[in-house]
Amino acid sequence: MTTTAEPAALLALAVEVAAEAGRVAAEGQAGIDVLDTKSSPTDVVTEMDRAVEKLIRERLLAARPGDAVLGEEGGADAGSTGVRWIVDPIDGTVNYLYGREDWAVSIAAEADGEIVAGVVAVPVRGDVYTATIGGGAHCNGERLRVGPAVPLELALVATGFGYDADRRAHQAEVLRSVLPRVRDIRRCGAASVDLCSLARGRSDAYYERGLNAWDYGAAALVAREAGARVGGLRGAEPGPDLVVAAPPGLFEALHDLLEPLGADTDG
Repeated sequence: MTTTAEPAALLALAVEVAAEAGRVAAEGQAGIDVLDTKSSPTDVVTEMDRAVEKLIRERLLAARPGDAVLGEEGGADAGSTGVRWIVDPIDGTVNYLYGREDWAVSIAAEADGEIVAGVVAVPVRGDVYTATIGGGAHCNGERLRVGPAVPLELALVATGFGYDADRRAHQAEVLRSVLPRVRDIRRCGAASVDLCSLARGRSDAYYERGLNAWDYGAAALVAREAGARVGGLRGAEPGPDLVVAAPPGLFEALHDLLEPLGADTDG
């Protein structure tokens, strides 16, 4: 049983659990079926989502039985230690269902309300992204730094879309105005992978509406520790209204493009 709440110790546990969860999910990807839907018929959950989250909860609480857990599938369990784990067992479930590679196991550790450690494991690609607060971000042990703040018109911008049809329609209108102003758009299908790709310099910026804490908790820490600014509009923290991430300088330019378009609203 682990009692220390030091970020390095929390990260070590998260990495160990994410590795096991990733192996289980990867082995079960072939032939997986839709178990249920959530917010809409296109917002799916597979039997593996629930099985992997159960495994993660069991491993974390076996090591740290007093901690709280917030998971996408299992909801919130209260704790008494001041540490809360924020878990997405399979971020990018539609990708997972279609046999695609861009899905991830995401585990963040929050201590006294602040995320201090996080891991995003992308098993099929063999990538493990890690970060601790003040300790930098890494992929497979190599230090990460975001790319330079290029001008907006040269920026490769990643984004994603919600499941509700009305929200998607407005997001398409926002995108219609963004696309002519940037180099190009990329759509990965997993928010955690998008944010970690930004941290790795594989895109220049990212924005998305409708994310939950488990979608971006670990990956936002990776992006920040790699040098990105991560927030919402008008000084807000990242959250369900909008998550924007980019190197300082480009962040402000993208923010100023998105704000008058109502990117943090449903139109």
